[in-house]
Amino acid sequence: MPQPTTRVLNPESGGRYAYFEHDADIGIIGRGATLEEAFEGAARATFAIMTDIEKVRAAESVTIEFEEADDELALVRWLNLLLGSARERGLVFGRFWVERDGVRWRGGAGGEPWRPHLERGVEVKGATLTMLTVKPAGAGWEARCVVDV
Repeated sequence: MPQPTTRVLNPESGGRYAYFEHDADIGIIGRGATLEEAFEGAARATFAIMTDIEKVRAAESVTIEFEEADDELALVRWLNLLLGSARERGLVFGRFWVERDGVRWRGGAGGEPWRPHLERGVEVKGATLTMLTVKPAGAGWEARCVVDV
């Protein structure tokens, strides 16, 4: 199976996230020096589809906690918990953090309610298992999956 073409749509992200081609949805890639940083990059990539996350104020914060031994399944769970929390609270997130202790994950996000100046992009419905990989890459980590839009 040929590898999808990767392209960085936001050079200001410093390479922390990118997108790859997919037939109907959008492929996201989070990168970081650590696994946790790659997960944070994947969250930025996901929410950057919906708005310019650099314009999102961290006026409110949420904490996400879950248990998952499998890194790949943890990525999907992390993204879906963030999306669900944002949807439930009527927020958009722009800042993310996550840490891991064995199978326990704890993270959070900062954001704000949607405001008129925040241009709405495409709504991300959820992260999927499609093309899901979490692996060491170069000097760091890469976390990728397809998100349903």
